Amino acid sequence: MTNAGLRAWIERRAAKWITPRAPESLPVRFDRRRVYVLPTGFGLFFSALLVAMLLGALNYNNNPALMLALLLGGAAHTGLFAAHLQLSGLSIVAIGAEPVGAGKPLQLRVHARAEPGRERRGLRIASGGHAAFLSLRQGAGEAVIELPTERRGWLEPGRLRISTTRPLGVVVAWSYVWPEAPLLVYPAPEAHGPPLPEGGGDQAIARMHPSGDDVHHLRTYRRGDSRRAIAWKPSARRDELLVREYEQPLGADIDLDWRELNALPYEARIRRLARWVDEAERDGRRYRLVLPGQPPLGPAQGNAHRHACLKALALMPEAVGRG
Repeated sequence: MTNAGLRAWIERRAAKWITPRAPESLPVRFDRRRVYVLPTGFGLFFSALLVAMLLGALNYNNNPALMLALLLGGAAHTGLFAAHLQLSGLSIVAIGAEPVGAGKPLQLRVHARAEPGRERRGLRIASGGHAAFLSLRQGAGEAVIELPTERRGWLEPGRLRISTTRPLGVVVAWSYVWPEAPLLVYPAPEAHGPPLPEGGGDQAIARMHPSGDDVHHLRTYRRGDSRRAIAWKPSARRDELLVREYEQPLGADIDLDWRELNALPYEARIRRLARWVDEAERDGRRYRLVLPGQPPLGPAQGNAHRHACLKALALMPEAVGRG
């Protein structure tokens, strides 16, 4: 077994004995029963040095050396309790994150509070291999951890490790919190594809759209714009990508219907609908999302409607056995 494998095996075995052993609701307060303390690498070296000093002082009856060793030992012992007190009484009150498209890092915000009257330093919050430092001001603080996302749906943040080596660095005190708060990851929108379908309804109005007939003006490139709409010569002169925007009459409402995308693979349909939802919002259009097995969403427009649509797309069943 390699060193990495041995370490992973030890961590898995240790996880069965460490609190918490299952997701828990917030807030969570750390008390003495869930704060653990072990010596750091420097602490082990420091301990070996103290033992050598003690043996040398006793062997040669050197009282100043013996006193120095005892003083250093007392300081290390005090540092152990001080590190424990850095975490004792600390509370994790909430976590949250704004949903992002799959593939983008999720900004996990961890909110903490602590009892007043005790300064807390060097607090570090880690999830997997990602970590951030937590600073408290007037008893409250927040840490932001970037978590990678790979797929749409719910993301379990798992067990968060809060630790510190302050004040002396000879011991590390740590505790865990396992929040019962899954985070939502939207589907990754299609990078390139056809424009929005034409809207229906009687109240046709004129709006800016890249696929129209009459050039209206140029605007800055936005993600999802067709490469054919890019004005290359003006972009070269301005040193930024510009897109031709046209004016054409568009219907008041748009139907984003799952059934109209039968030619696409399952996940590609989800990504295209996600892109169309973003594009409709960007253009200020009202839209309705029709998905299989669910009541239609909309027609409506706005952040709440966009979130409802992207959430419904994110929670679509997996593509196992689907075309």
